[in-house]
Amino acid sequence: MPEKTIPILPCRTLQPVLDFYTALGFEVTYRQRSPNPYAVVERDGIELQFFAMKQYEPTESFSTCYVLTDDVEGLYQAFRAGLKETYGRIPTRGLPRVGPLKDMSYGVRQFLMTDPGGNCVRVGQRTGREHRHGPAPEETFARALHFASLLADSKGDAAGAAKVIDRVLCLTDEKPTRVQLLQLLVLRADVAGRLGDDEASASALARAAALDLTGAERDLGRDALTRLADLRGSPRP
Repeated sequence: MPEKTIPILPCRTLQPVLDFYTALGFEVTYRQRSPNPYAVVERDGIELQFFAMKQYEPTESFSTCYVLTDDVEGLYQAFRAGLKETYGRIPTRGLPRVGPLKDMSYGVRQFLMTDPGGNCVRVGQRTGREHRHGPAPEETFARALHFASLLADSKGDAAGAAKVIDRVLCLTDEKPTRVQLLQLLVLRADVAGRLGDDEASASALARAAALDLTGAERDLGRDALTRLADLRGSPRP
């Protein structure tokens, strides 16, 4: 029999967490109320288990797990549709929230979602054989996007990502392509929202939305355009 790893993740109370995963298309397959609150959710081959702790603080959580799939695009679209139906929008900040789908330098295409318990679930699909970071790009704006993305999503350093983007957008001797500018502005708006800087977020979103892109540029920037739409439709909770 092949081995299987099942994450067991904490939360303060079970019901908001179960409601969140139900919105994503999971089924609650087990629930225990006493002596210890405990539950299991399943969706196809994904199984997650949760236990409740009254003294637990979701906003200070570091708990995480990785879900490897062969259809990250399908899961991303299904999860976004379920969240929009349940919450009336795609939650992009606070708890719960879902991040953008993007290609990472370590050979996966992934997105991050954080449930009401503060658990970060990374969902990804391998795009290459290497499971380590490739070399950082040499070109100025690609390099900035590379490091800002890692700071924002892998390290959780929104302020650091904002500094990288602001620095490169102030350059006068070099200019990004329109797709790069779109990606930089959308990421800048995203991290500004996480930092509670609504003015900076709104400014970056407005600049990104005003870009006049060709059809080919829209194809290249489709991940950023999807995130732009989510951010513009996601008011502060």
